Amino acid sequence: MASKQLLSVLAVIAVTAVLPVAMGAEFVVGDDSGWKPDFNYTEWAADKVFRVGDHLVFNYTEGVHNVIPVNGEKFKACDASGAENVLSSGNDMVHLKVDGRKWYICGKGDHCTRGQKLVINVLTALGEAPSSPPSSSATGIASYSYKMLMGVAAAAAMVIMA
Repeated sequence: MASKQLLSVLAVIAVTAVLPVAMGAEFVVGDDSGWKPDFNYTEWAADKVFRVGDHLVFNYTEGVHNVIPVNGEKFKACDASGAENVLSSGNDMVHLKVDGRKWYICGKGDHCTRGQKLVINVLTALGEAPSSPPSSSATGIASYSYKMLMGVAAAAAMVIMA
């Protein structure tokens, strides 16, 4: 009986650990500082892993800033010309739907040249086959750990149902 209870607890822990992965992570760009000039977004993003299914939240004063998804060339040049998908609500959510590099700038005044720009690399969702080789062995370890966790959860569920 005690072993069945232990397995039940382990199954709950496994499911709880997997739910945030399945739902995707939320990243508030700049954390408490928000989206503003004179902030190092490269440093902010350096220790984060972005995956398909995650989303970015840009918080800023409406009308003072905006968020414009651009390509690499426009990012380097801080060029907001011809932008079609300008986000301007002050609380913009960007869903990361595709892997690869993503670039965002503020198109107001000199904000981009003052550092209000973000580039990230979005990896495939855990459990998906990558569209290109992983950029580091850490990605492989994370994927292996996820698969191992799913295996343990499945085994625990089978034992509980038996």
